[in-house]
Amino acid sequence: MRLRVLGLAGSPRRRGNTELLLDQVLAGAANRGAQTEKLILADMRIGPCRECDSCSETGRCVQQDDYQLLYPRLIKAERIVLAAPIFFTGLPAQAKAFIDRCQCFWARKHVLKDPLPSTDTGVQRQGFLVSTAGGADVSFQCAIRAVKAFLETLDAQYGGELSFPGVDEKGAILNHPTALEDAFALGKSLARPGEG
Repeated sequence: MRLRVLGLAGSPRRRGNTELLLDQVLAGAANRGAQTEKLILADMRIGPCRECDSCSETGRCVQQDDYQLLYPRLIKAERIVLAAPIFFTGLPAQAKAFIDRCQCFWARKHVLKDPLPSTDTGVQRQGFLVSTAGGADVSFQCAIRAVKAFLETLDAQYGGELSFPGVDEKGAILNHPTALEDAFALGKSLARPGEG
C-alpha cells in the first residue's frame, strides 16, 4: 500500500530553508515507497477567504482560483506536510491564506455535518509542520495552533513538528548539524501506516 504524502511549501521565498527541509521529507518518504507531491503555494493563485459563507451551503469554496486544485489532493492524501517559516510569530501570508480557504472543510464538517470520506487506503490522515525562524528564541506555538486547527477540519491527526530556530539566511539550514537528516527521517516514517 503506497501512502500519498502531500508537501505544501508555504514560504514566499523559493528554495529557501523550509523548502529545502520539505524536499528532504519528501525524499525520505519516496525512499520508503510513498507517492509524493510538492506544491509551492507562492506559485499558486490562492486568494484570501472572503467570508462570504457560500461554503456553509455547499461545502466547497466558490472562488475559482488555484485552491480548487488543492481540494481533491487534501482529501486523498494520507500525510500532509506544511513547510513554512515563522513571520511575526505566525505563518506567512501564503500559508495562512491557504489555511483560511480550508474554511470550506470546516463548514462541510461542522455546519453541513458531512464528514470527509476516508482516504483510499483507509489510513488515518496525519499532518506535520516543518518550520524555521530567524530568531534563536522564537516560539513556534502560534503556527502550531493554526496547523492543528487546519488539520482538525480534515479529520487529520497532528503528528508533530520539526522546528529550527536561529535559521534566517537563505540556505542557512544547510549548516545545521542534523536538520536535513531529521527531515529525511521524518519522511521515511511518514511512508508507513501507523508511523509518523
